[in-house]
Amino acid sequence: MEVREHLVRGAAELGLTLTGEALDRFSVYFRRLVDYNQKVNLTAITTAEGVAIKHFLDSLSCLTAYHPPEGASLVDVGTGAGFPGVPLKIARPDLRVTLVDSLRKRMTFLEELVRDLGLDQTELVCARVEEVGRRAEHREAYDVATARAVARLSVLCEYCLPLVRVGGTFLAMKGSEGGQEAGQSIEAIRTLGGDLIRTPWFALPLAGDQRTIIVIAKRLATPAGFPRRPGVAEKRPLS
Repeated sequence: MEVREHLVRGAAELGLTLTGEALDRFSVYFRRLVDYNQKVNLTAITTAEGVAIKHFLDSLSCLTAYHPPEGASLVDVGTGAGFPGVPLKIARPDLRVTLVDSLRKRMTFLEELVRDLGLDQTELVCARVEEVGRRAEHREAYDVATARAVARLSVLCEYCLPLVRVGGTFLAMKGSEGGQEAGQSIEAIRTLGGDLIRTPWFALPLAGDQRTIIVIAKRLATPAGFPRRPGVAEKRPLS
């Protein structure tokens, strides 16, 4: 079964419909990912079924927890091989997407991918996210921030909430432990200007693995001292 067949079935389980153009782009994405993975380690998952379910559909699940406004700006932190930012852009071409990662080899792959897929309004930033969060052009500049399996939630909040405008939303993608992590991170979320809204969980389509999407609203401006310098959040998390 090809990637697009898995996507059609899985998207239906999520309550989403993908256009023919989107399915074509996902097929190209899969081929580019597998080819590039032979020279740069981007993922351990390389089968059509595995990539469709555990990368593409997992990424698209964000749209079941939160529906970004038309034309919203979205920053994907620690994007790696483009997850979830690129699948979200494919499914929602109206989004203005910024992909942030500190590894140049990944950025080179994404540069080629974005060009091959013809994704306009897609910016690539190769830098530590702590540095990006202090740049005027990025600080509190985005309607939505996303992060997938990058770090524990309190650390993720320090990375992502400084990038989200007041009134915006941060979506943290987690596994089955997401609800517990959210409860343990309340003080960190509040310190950084956020408010925990909900932690919906769902079964990953066609696989059944439990996933959690933590939805955090940005209520207040993040204090000027955050994010701290690179490495500090991981060594001394807020909670």
